[in-house]
Amino acid sequence: MYAIPGTNRSNPVDAPPALAVVHGAPAATAPGPRTVAAVLAQTQVEAVLDELDRELVGLKPVKQRIRDIAALLVIDKLREGLGLQSQHPSLHMCFSGNPGTGKTTVALRMAQILHRLGHVRKGHVVSVTRDDLVGQYIGHTAPKTKEVLKKAMGGVLFIDEAYYLYRPENERDYGQEAIEILLQVMENHRDDLVVILAGYKDRMNTFFQSNPGMSSRIAHHLDFPDYDCGELRHIAQSMLQQQGYRFSDEAQQAFDRYLQLRIGQPHFANARSVRNALDRARLRQASRLFADRERALSEQDLCTLEAPDILASRLFQESPP
Repeated sequence: MYAIPGTNRSNPVDAPPALAVVHGAPAATAPGPRTVAAVLAQTQVEAVLDELDRELVGLKPVKQRIRDIAALLVIDKLREGLGLQSQHPSLHMCFSGNPGTGKTTVALRMAQILHRLGHVRKGHVVSVTRDDLVGQYIGHTAPKTKEVLKKAMGGVLFIDEAYYLYRPENERDYGQEAIEILLQVMENHRDDLVVILAGYKDRMNTFFQSNPGMSSRIAHHLDFPDYDCGELRHIAQSMLQQQGYRFSDEAQQAFDRYLQLRIGQPHFANARSVRNALDRARLRQASRLFADRERALSEQDLCTLEAPDILASRLFQESPP
């Protein structure tokens, strides 16, 4: 069996004091909570769920699944308090969807929930790709993978584009060794580590078909759909508000048209593409204001994006009116 240093949970110093419960028996100190409301008040989990609702537009099925997982852990906490049989559920997950749909944000909030409910000791997220796990020569992969797992223990390991771990067309590829180590640790340390695999849906499906052992260890599959134009508009407005900017009415109309065109373009990345478009619009606004050096600029001038700042995108030049 692959041994990962630092995985001894006999002294969970990082766990919240109120959650330090020995499985199968009540805590030796004060009696534990007896109601859902008491657990929520003690752990402040609902604040994390509310923050997730505020941070992400749409994604109702994803948010509901996260709430379901939180509910399961809350009920487990109440069972422990009564001395009922309680076993750590497998919470390894797969987040499938296109870029910019909120997968990383959900992973961060999931780690907070797991920590506050005592499922993991630290609640941090270690985000990696194939290059962080797979070596280039014999004997290189195991140390790299073990080191990543050591850093992630007590929290969440987020593996982006996880399907690149498996490359059957290359006989000298060492990704399978990393997968075997991951499989053992996911099973033996599931009470202190949650692994989230992420990537495009079709490629993740192919990956699981080729690796049934990995598929059997993933308890939750969450699909992150693309945003529609209305949701992307809401995301853009939220991003601008956070930065102290706003659209003029004409700029808003221009940006709505931009979204309609951009969605159909290659490499569209949802919220990530929106953020990039707004960054370029701010650059154009800055250049426009910079060119009029003698003009006294008002707060409205400095905070408002105008239609030319949007319409200067080459997307409008390439597309028919």
